[in-house]
Amino acid sequence: MKTIDVIVAPDGSSRVQTNGFTGSQCKEASRFLEQALGTVQSEQLTADFYRTQSTETQQARQQP
Repeated sequence: MKTIDVIVAPDGSSRVQTNGFTGSQCKEASRFLEQALGTVQSEQLTADFYRTQSTETQQARQQP
């Protein structure tokens, strides 16, 4: 199941965390929240982001 969690800390800072997305889908899905919340301070990509990109690259190389 795909979910987007918004975590708000006691100091008012927030964090957007996506689950169940592959590749750049996570960034596309959470873009509207990041824009609404303000400036992005940092970004930490998960293993799912990189795993899908390498799979797509390998498939593209195998096609004639």
